[in-house]
Amino acid sequence: MTSIASPGLARFNAADTPGAAGQLHHVCASGAWGAAVLAGRPYGDVEALLAASDAAMAALTTEDLAEAMAGHPPIGRPKPGDARSAREQSGVGEALREELLELNLAYQDRHGHVFLICATGRTGEEMRAALKERIGNDTDTEREIVRTELGKINRIRLRRLTEAGPAEEGD
Repeated sequence: MTSIASPGLARFNAADTPGAAGQLHHVCASGAWGAAVLAGRPYGDVEALLAASDAAMAALTTEDLAEAMAGHPPIGRPKPGDARSAREQSGVGEALREELLELNLAYQDRHGHVFLICATGRTGEEMRAALKERIGNDTDTEREIVRTELGKINRIRLRRLTEAGPAEEGD
């Protein structure tokens, strides 16, 4: 468990409100999630920050989830110039990108939003299989899967934020 001695956590705790809010927006685009996590500062350790993130994620409304999802590019098409997006989707090889984009369009037609999965550590084939499996889910089931996947993504990003040196936070 990381303690307050973590330079990234200390920097996050000490940041002014707009600065900390900006850091959180890079983690998750949901304003409600960011406000809830921001309200818990200062955090004594990373585990407390992650627990606050989990609680905030559990409390998000359908609209809040939509706002959070809007901050994520489709699998297979990382945001241009965004090192974090490229890193998170590094398991997607060129050969799969077109198929994933086509599947993502079909998923988006069915569910009204991009397919969202915690891509870190997954291969393109694993993401394709998950997309094919989840495309047939009903909306309520898919919303809860998305909530879980967003929670995983937020945890990874918060860990990176709290471990990062000053030059690493924005990548």
